[in-house]
Amino acid sequence: MNVARRPEELAPAARSVAIGTFDGVHLGHRRVVEAARATHLRPSVVTFDPHPRSVLGGEVELLTTTARRLELLEACGVEDVLLLAFDRRLAALTPEQFAEDVLRAAGAEVVAAGDAFRFGHRRSGDLDLLERLGFDVRRVPLVENVSSSRIRDLVHAAEISGAAALLGRPPEVEGTVVRGDGRGRDLGFPTANLELPADLLVPPDGVYAGAAFGHRAAVSIGTNPHFDGVERRVEAHVLDFDGDLYGQRLVVELWSRLRDQARFESVDDLVAAIADDVEQARASAAPVVVA
Repeated sequence: MNVARRPEELAPAARSVAIGTFDGVHLGHRRVVEAARATHLRPSVVTFDPHPRSVLGGEVELLTTTARRLELLEACGVEDVLLLAFDRRLAALTPEQFAEDVLRAAGAEVVAAGDAFRFGHRRSGDLDLLERLGFDVRRVPLVENVSSSRIRDLVHAAEISGAAALLGRPPEVEGTVVRGDGRGRDLGFPTANLELPADLLVPPDGVYAGAAFGHRAAVSIGTNPHFDGVERRVEAHVLDFDGDLYGQRLVVELWSRLRDQARFESVDDLVAAIADDVEQARASAAPVVVA
């Protein structure tokens, strides 16, 4: 998949463009991409980095990093992505300027978007305007109860299977593997300690079953209360894996929540609890989803 930052970086082509923020690339987003792909034109996406809400004064906890969003869009069959730097200059464009300077300049002939899509200064542009400007607009109805906001609420509540049902895949945490204190290895359960982007949504503290690198994993999220920890960490014990992950980007799927974080009477009790977590993770299955 080709990724460009400006329209002129794209090879000339007649394009069918799906447009949106696509945080999470959930089932509703996929419908928009499918609508763009259902043409004879080159399937492309126009999206934004950072999230527009973060620039316009609102906080947002992201479901996916930009790198992961691009991977998921590629898996949907997108051939080109125009990843626009969302800043005050872009936000100030009139809808007509955006349509000409971005969409028309990128070769868009068909534009697919959710029914409620708005763009341009003060979100004053809509799909009716794009039709008046001569674009072939494919309106995609919202999928009932599917939205990035709803998924965030479910993840915040540790409703992992519910979030997976709306995403069409398990929710994930992602970061770079960094050196920790080595305590997991000392206990017999080495972990990959993730340094996460500050704006990435992380589920509530607890122990989760999941997967990474095609292996099942037991994932700890929290401050490690048994050792009086204060720093919130995400640590994944990847089952049946022996390798050096330091410095690598790691995407960890979350399949189910196993238990709360806890303080134990002894280190032996802690080790026994971790061993039980590992066995539960080994026996776990990914959430059933409609892709």
